[in-house]
Amino acid sequence: MRSTEQRLAGIRGGVPPRRHNARTIAALTGNPGCTRRAVLDSAGVDKTRLAERIGFPARFGQSRFAITRGNAFEAQLKADGGTELLRLVAERLGVPVPESASWTDLGDGADDTRHDLAARQQRSRDRLLAAVPSPEADTAALFDHPLLGLDVAGQRVHLEPDLVAARLAGRWHVVEIKSFPVIDGQADPAKVAAAAIQSAVYVLALRDLLTAAGHDPGLVGTDVVLVCPRDFGNQPVASLVDVRKQLLVLRRQLDRMARIDTLLAGVPEDFTADPQADPATLTAALTRVDARYAPECLATCELAYFCRHETRGQTGALGRPVREALGGVATAAEALALAAGERAPEPEQAEAAALLRAAAQLRADALSGHPG
Repeated sequence: MRSTEQRLAGIRGGVPPRRHNARTIAALTGNPGCTRRAVLDSAGVDKTRLAERIGFPARFGQSRFAITRGNAFEAQLKADGGTELLRLVAERLGVPVPESASWTDLGDGADDTRHDLAARQQRSRDRLLAAVPSPEADTAALFDHPLLGLDVAGQRVHLEPDLVAARLAGRWHVVEIKSFPVIDGQADPAKVAAAAIQSAVYVLALRDLLTAAGHDPGLVGTDVVLVCPRDFGNQPVASLVDVRKQLLVLRRQLDRMARIDTLLAGVPEDFTADPQADPATLTAALTRVDARYAPECLATCELAYFCRHETRGQTGALGRPVREALGGVATAAEALALAAGERAPEPEQAEAAALLRAAAQLRADALSGHPG
């Protein structure tokens, strides 16, 4: 019998695993009931390449321009040892700006090989924990791109926050740098929400690090500092984002996710997502692993367009509220027949059928102009 690691390598094919990051974990935990996504992400499958191979390419993601702009904005903030960044963070947290601060670049010279990742994570762990014994020290400590670890579906994944600021008012704070603008004091709510859940992933990983070392995880603050450009220029502005709610949701969903070896027990032994395989073989393989599509997947999962096509005509494709309201009614055709009274509901469909008939009557009254 093959080990879990061997099975995941077989699913992935002859390509290196794709690394998890805070975005993929946030998206994965947003739909914990989807076995297909859990298996593919645990195996490190390149879902973008897979979606292209089967003819359903993803239609989201950052443009090259946005990525370049974001990198330039981050580099600007971190120039001169992060002096300006430290001022922004301290002022937003309401603490005195430290007269001095140590700057540790934990991502310098990274090559992302397995050996390098292990070395970087150990180096990050050592440097971060060295800042714990004297949290009230006068000298602040800034850690640029530390490499953290978190267990996801039975697998250890590596995470890389933009910055961790330690020894500010005796606490650690995650600093997230984003290139979307804050215009007249307001940012895109959807982008702020996405930044909040990604930052919560980093907070959770930092707290796990402290807990494993016997320290108080409460040293990591739940107020994340979000730094964005003001209006349409490159002038930075910092905001506080309380991620306590996101932390609760994240922890609960991660705890609910089955271990990957348990999930693999229900996956066919010959299942493959090798992007070099024949498209027809890949399509047939994917249909043999349970998925739970919802419209929200279109913004977070590379395979969402394939799954939407697969569920065409099913009530579940209309979203979780519809799926829950119409429990036991699997297809749109069945729902329409029940609404029109053209078929008798099964016992488990009685409540949903009554809702459908009431909705159909309300629609008919509205269209006729004669409310009942």
